[in-house]
Amino acid sequence: MNRTLATAIGVALLVALAGCAGLAGSTGDADVGANENAGDDPALDRSIDVTADGEAAAEPDRATVRVAVTATGDDSAAVRDELAAGDEELRAALTEWGIDEDDIRTDRYDVRESHETRDDPERTEYEGVHSYAVTIDDVDAVGEVIDVSVDAGADEVQRIEFGLTDEREQEVRETAIENAMSNADSDAAVLADSSGLEITGAYRVSTADTGVTPYRVSDAEMLAASGDDGDAATGVETGDVSVEVSVNVVYGAEEA
Repeated sequence: MNRTLATAIGVALLVALAGCAGLAGSTGDADVGANENAGDDPALDRSIDVTADGEAAAEPDRATVRVAVTATGDDSAAVRDELAAGDEELRAALTEWGIDEDDIRTDRYDVRESHETRDDPERTEYEGVHSYAVTIDDVDAVGEVIDVSVDAGADEVQRIEFGLTDEREQEVRETAIENAMSNADSDAAVLADSSGLEITGAYRVSTADTGVTPYRVSDAEMLAASGDDGDAATGVETGDVSVEVSVNVVYGAEEA
């Protein structure tokens, strides 16, 4: 091998070794950094784990009125036609009153043979129902909406559900969370005192799903409230809507 070739091979080996050395140094630095980060969140020597509920209530600012148009007949097509005519009249009356079309939703649509004639080979009768959920943000106008619906051909006023708008529900939920945290703090204090510990602070906090309980008024309750005249548009009372939240809190603790 001549001197020029030997020199070239030596330089190539030096470059390759230098590259390997640099790679090994980068990997080591990365490992050190990972170990340092892992030490930033050490495990607690002592902890108290508490799950607590919190509830808050508010007056409703939204209502959903469920009404239905019904039809019966010897022919299923005739029943469907009657329901279609009722649908057109009801929607027209409600939108004219001021309800947005998007707030009038079909809740149920069904056409089937009547139970009374199902086992009678000599007679066939069909019955149909088209139920609607009508949502309004003015809870004081529930009676008017019922009046408009009945005057437009609704045969049933099935239920009224009083609830909260999204914005109001979020506000009430925040209050429920505050109440849940207060209950958790109280429970943790009792547990710590009973265990000879002292709480150093909240270490980890999480919430579970929110439960919202609307205020519902059934058909029977509306009839009872309306008196002998059967006017379901009067005497409809509202009630508070409740929001419940569950929190889980892990508290750091030390010997008292």
